[in-house]
Amino acid sequence: MKLIHLYPQAMSLYGEYANLVLLTRLLEELGEPVERRTVEPGEAPDLAGADLVYMGAGTERTQKAALAWLAPHREALGQAAEHGLVLFTGNAMELLGASITDRNGTLFQGLGFGDFATVETDKRVPHDVIARTGLFEAPVVGFMNKCSVTSGVDNPLFTALDLGAGNERDKGPEGFYHGNVIGTHITGPVLVKNPAFLTWVADKLYKNRGETMPPVPAGLDWMDMAQRAYQVTLEELSALLR
Repeated sequence: MKLIHLYPQAMSLYGEYANLVLLTRLLEELGEPVERRTVEPGEAPDLAGADLVYMGAGTERTQKAALAWLAPHREALGQAAEHGLVLFTGNAMELLGASITDRNGTLFQGLGFGDFATVETDKRVPHDVIARTGLFEAPVVGFMNKCSVTSGVDNPLFTALDLGAGNERDKGPEGFYHGNVIGTHITGPVLVKNPAFLTWVADKLYKNRGETMPPVPAGLDWMDMAQRAYQVTLEELSALLR
């Protein structure tokens, strides 16, 4: 498997590098050799044959810088998404849309994988999250810290949030999912906090290659610990709803 991490120094505000660390570990447990590469600012990314292209969250300033670095390679990213998964988390999700308008009214053209538009606000919303998706049964837990409203998403990744701010409103649909392109504001890091989401991503990588994912070996200590941590987090966040 070839995993590409875009701008890990600038866009890993909440330790999102750990998403790829854990995904790599799972794939290796399944017997899959993994090649993990990073792309740095100003570097022309080699995305040919990528099974996954990933970007995490940054500040509002580094987000705009990442957009400028990646925009010249939008066509290559689109070609990578034809056969591999593109996963952007945190405010990297906003780059996938048509535009971002900052608090000064300056409009930045997005990468255009979706028609949605993001407008930054003066209100920052840090919040724990419980999200639900039709892709797998387990709710997703995590955290988001955004100061924006994203409107016009026709294909949200999460149908609704029990807790947290959706794209346009509190507890509304959240994220973006179309073909092989996925975005969510949820961080945490989200794959580390959610074994079911981690496993779903691994399974999709195999399916994109026309292969069947091997069974996850029983008795993996780190996976058991991740599942226990997930259950504790879900129970604690669910208690806030009572």
